[in-house]
Amino acid sequence: MSDPIVVEVPHKLGLAEARRRVDAGIGKLSGWFPGGAEVEHHWTADVLHFTVAAMGQRVSSSLDVRNDRVIATVDLPPFLALFADRIRAKLAKEAPKLLE
Repeated sequence: MSDPIVVEVPHKLGLAEARRRVDAGIGKLSGWFPGGAEVEHHWTADVLHFTVAAMGQRVSSSLDVRNDRVIATVDLPPFLALFADRIRAKLAKEAPKLLE
């Protein structure tokens, strides 16, 4: 397994509103990954754990919602590690949209 991709998204929404917006935007997550399709998710406290089926692989990820930022962590399987830079760039661009 390669090193996880970690992207921090600052915000000024507060914890409850940021969590609400992340929860409302869960459907957008599959578009973050090449060939992304199905998204399974669940909350543990203020961390959204989700798995995306992408290109025949399963990608485990989390969004740690905090008062002033959301920390996105994506654990790529070896096959998708080839796309790490592309996924990191897409994540940095798209993650803030979850908070809009």
